[in-house]
Amino acid sequence: MSRAVKYNTLLFLLTLICCASSAWAQQFDIIGKKNRVSINFKLIRSMVVVPLKINSKGPYNFILDTGVGLMLITDHKLIDSLNIANKRTITIAGLGERDNYEAVIAPLVNIDIAGKLVSRDVSAAILKEDFFGLSNYAGIPIHGLLGADFFKKLAVKISFVDSTLVITRPGGMHIFRGAEKIPITVEEGKPYIKTQVTLTNGNKKTNKLLVDLGAGHPVSLEKITTLPQKSIKANLGVGLNGLIDGHLGRISSIALGKYNINSVIASFPSDDPSFKISVQRDGSIGVGILKRFDIIFDYQNNLMYLKSNMYFKLPFEHDMTGISYHANGENFEHLIVEKVDEGSVAEEMGIQVEDEIVSINLKPVGKMNMQQIDDLLKSRDGRTLLLELYRDKTTERVLLTLKRRI
Repeated sequence: MSRAVKYNTLLFLLTLICCASSAWAQQFDIIGKKNRVSINFKLIRSMVVVPLKINSKGPYNFILDTGVGLMLITDHKLIDSLNIANKRTITIAGLGERDNYEAVIAPLVNIDIAGKLVSRDVSAAILKEDFFGLSNYAGIPIHGLLGADFFKKLAVKISFVDSTLVITRPGGMHIFRGAEKIPITVEEGKPYIKTQVTLTNGNKKTNKLLVDLGAGHPVSLEKITTLPQKSIKANLGVGLNGLIDGHLGRISSIALGKYNINSVIASFPSDDPSFKISVQRDGSIGVGILKRFDIIFDYQNNLMYLKSNMYFKLPFEHDMTGISYHANGENFEHLIVEKVDEGSVAEEMGIQVEDEIVSINLKPVGKMNMQQIDDLLKSRDGRTLLLELYRDKTTERVLLTLKRRI
């Protein structure tokens, strides 16, 4: 994955700015007298995307993210269109080679989700520049991130098989039969678990991990100094100073209660300022693992429930081409190569940065979503794909044989 959704330093700074205004902190509730509602979501590039309205306008696409405290609006065009009152502008210092950033703090935002959930006077930060490029990454308009406020008061069940959320008031959630009960701690609005990780060298360690619904990776281990013998360099995400470098490799297993998950692809970030955090941890678990379960988050009782689903036994695979790409154009109809990994099959076949992928196996990419393209490019070791590329006003076809790199 070329552009993961990681923004730790920015959110940490915004939390510090807003913590003095704790009266802003709001929470969602179910509209009317119902105790239980169901909402559909879209899983796009391992991101849970829900539509919502802000100040009666929208709908806007927001990523549901347990790794976020303050609500974050990444589409700066919403600053004027939402008619936000009492807003103020702050400057956030950049890191490394990046300049400073400006964000608008808006304490009076009203949120409505599908006419079923509501929250009034929510505090939100609105970026004046979307340097995460979430819309290009997802291939659809993405307007922001929704986190702690959504989970604070309500129990939330997530089913990745049928892409639904079930939300209930406290005590109203039906727990799956045979579900595994996992204790969590909720710190600064984010859930953490302690779990045992076994590396390929046999070393075992109990790790404190953030349960991060906004991260696409299976697991990220931030304090490992010795990499797996077989690993590759990779772009792991985006911070204030740009792309975050690191490595991808496998760990032998990770334990989640009674579930032991084997041969897991793990991210090993390099030492980068973007990983400065206020709650000490050893890493995070992302949707790469979480989507293999039906999950219930119950912040009020400091619990998370897991029950394996039909995806549980699927092998963990990474991109087998060496191509990183994003969607471009007014309707995100163009698929552009943004990086080609050294030594990959894509490099061997002469694919270059800025090439446009027009079709895969004669099917136009405009008729596929980004999740389908991701799945196709990591589908099976040895599989041959026919790519049609556009470069310098000419097109050419390339036969690319997928090769497992991890």
